[in-house]
Amino acid sequence: MSMLSSKSAGVLILMLNGRLDTNSAPEADRQIGEAIDQGETRVLVDFSKTDYISSAGLRILLKATKRLKQAGGAFALCNANEQIREVLEMSGFVTIMSCYGSVEEALQVMNK
Repeated sequence: MSMLSSKSAGVLILMLNGRLDTNSAPEADRQIGEAIDQGETRVLVDFSKTDYISSAGLRILLKATKRLKQAGGAFALCNANEQIREVLEMSGFVTIMSCYGSVEEALQVMNK
């Protein structure tokens, strides 16, 4: 898995490429954690190039959500494929974090 980052209107957009699983979760956790440590308060994870998420990946998302909420920030997800969306729904994560259909939709809400 690789992670590309960009910024739009003050929101850090992280595009995960590949699988977010036991093997890749530690690196994703490190990169997201470093971004938050460096002062990022609004983070959007773009799943458009992610094909799978495991429980290890879910833990990373939950950890980031908690850290950003404590800092008064925002964390959101977008572009989840059917499998990832199903995992998010079954795990109850859709009630914990905001999920959007596109980057544009997420940015509109996160910039209000």
